[in-house]
Amino acid sequence: MSQFNPTIHPHRRFNPLTKEYILVSPHRTKRPWLGQTEPPQESILPQYDHACYLCPGNSRSGGEKNPDYKGIFTFENDFAAILHPPIPDAPTPLHPLMTAEPIHGACDVLIFHRRHDLTMAQLSPADIAGVIDEWIRIYEKRGSEAGIEYVQIFENKGAMMGCSNPHPHGQVWSLSAIPTIPAQELRSLKEYAVSTINNSNASTGAAGKPCLLCEYARTEMGQPRDEGRVVVFNDHWVALVPWWATWPFEILLLPYRRHIESISRLDPEEKDAFADILSRITRRYDNLFSCSFAYSMGIHQRPVPLNETTQLVAEENDTDFAHLHLHFEPPLLRSASVRKFLVGYEMMAEAQRDLTPEQAAARLRECSEVHYLAKMV
Repeated sequence: MSQFNPTIHPHRRFNPLTKEYILVSPHRTKRPWLGQTEPPQESILPQYDHACYLCPGNSRSGGEKNPDYKGIFTFENDFAAILHPPIPDAPTPLHPLMTAEPIHGACDVLIFHRRHDLTMAQLSPADIAGVIDEWIRIYEKRGSEAGIEYVQIFENKGAMMGCSNPHPHGQVWSLSAIPTIPAQELRSLKEYAVSTINNSNASTGAAGKPCLLCEYARTEMGQPRDEGRVVVFNDHWVALVPWWATWPFEILLLPYRRHIESISRLDPEEKDAFADILSRITRRYDNLFSCSFAYSMGIHQRPVPLNETTQLVAEENDTDFAHLHLHFEPPLLRSASVRKFLVGYEMMAEAQRDLTPEQAAARLRECSEVHYLAKMV
């Protein structure tokens, strides 16, 4: 029997954050594609669109008029998925298998720039640093409100990711409960810390506790640069295609110099490095297929900022083990018009991918950090 080769032979990889497996089938990259193709993402947009409800001075779909903002502009979503309290109690369930619980909170929209035609990949690091400052402000503001247990910062980019407006923007949803995926990640981080607390070689996080993501980042940074999964790094952050990646060109972004629980704990140098690496990641994405590369990005961190009230709660649950990290989950697979679908086996059994994370990382490493549109000027 031949020796196992992960670039040829099918195998499963374990995601220690979600406790799920993914099937890797690298031999399937040679199969022909006769499935659905997507229209290319429009790249040439006007600097201002009179019909855009996010452009400065325009009226939004809910009737409110935007100010003539010059930089970043934040407002409450006119059609929020979560409503402010009070919310009525749910009725007594018909059966223990049919329960419901009320939830309240708020949904904010954060516009990155006044220009309609830009994306994060085209913003300067200084502009991105302003976005980071606004993320921190909203995280701290919403996270300190009564009844809020979790603040989720995210960006959907591209129509194929459900983004209804190309104007550069993201969202922040604040909820009275910790959602399913981050709750599982926090449980996994706690389990790792507890299970390895006596291991003197384990990388440590908050209060000297072992940290799964600190250890993972340290391990990935120790791999050969031209063979591993690291795409790009700077003095404080590393962007990599994780060992357990589901999406073809998925990226996990995390600080690796020290354990950082939330964006509130970043020092000025770490914030500048954060802006730098966000710029470098998103430009590489656009350059991969010479298109405005679609993705969903989300920040996972301590559910709410640490203060005297939340400190007592954190010590009694899983949130005291959080390590700041970002997930980039893009759908594109082979080109600007061929995307990855999670269907069939993925919906009924477990996630599956063809391109290995190592191959995806190599493709992204090869991409220029000079935006392809800038080369056309």
